[in-house]
Amino acid sequence: MRYFIELSYNGKNYHGWQIQPDAVSVQEVLEKAISTLLRSEIKITGAGRTDTGVHAKQIFAHFDAEGIEDLNHFRFRLNAFLPKDIAIHRIFRVKEEAHARFHATEREYKYYLALQKDPFWEGFAYFVHQKPDVDLMNEAAQVLLDYRDFQCFSRSKTDVKTYHCDIIMASWESNEDQLIFTIRADRFLRNMVRAIVGTLLEVGYGKMTLEEFHEVIQSKDRGKAGASAPATGLYLTQVVYPEDIKL
Repeated sequence: MRYFIELSYNGKNYHGWQIQPDAVSVQEVLEKAISTLLRSEIKITGAGRTDTGVHAKQIFAHFDAEGIEDLNHFRFRLNAFLPKDIAIHRIFRVKEEAHARFHATEREYKYYLALQKDPFWEGFAYFVHQKPDVDLMNEAAQVLLDYRDFQCFSRSKTDVKTYHCDIIMASWESNEDQLIFTIRADRFLRNMVRAIVGTLLEVGYGKMTLEEFHEVIQSKDRGKAGASAPATGLYLTQVVYPEDIKL
């Protein structure tokens, strides 16, 4: 039987989602916990890979197991077993062919900039000493919707077959002493959101014009885009699936 898990995590203590040698990942911790409780080796597949230090307010994963009689009780036991920085919100049955990564139709990320030093945002937002021009950054963000190939914002060494992404929306908003960037697309490339934020900040600080921002995207050259914004301000906030994957 196939199950979906909806979870969230504080990525501060993890080297991203995906299992890797000599580093603790969310996937590894979750697999060990589920395998221990079910007393069998369980492999899980996530909706995507978040980098070291990136947080997730909502992410899904799937795993296969023999029938679990009481899913609410299993969720309670799993939460008790996991560390405090990982929380399971739902576990539900899905069709056998349902896939946490490939069946996701939309993903949303948010990036948080702190405009004032705040100890409670340490590790959870990127503190900038000067406020950038939000209107200019919003103009540049709208430029993203005119393109589909975002190789310029992708990590150089990656195994993807295409750099095409359908960006549905991208915008900045002010919230007291914070600036929040929200972006939604059908898929994202590795490091893409942080590279976009770093490049938009160059526009906001007057280091890059809107025309140059167009040229960066058209170049397909990562070296022409801005430096990646730090991981601490990035959150995966939503993953959307078609309703018909559920049983």
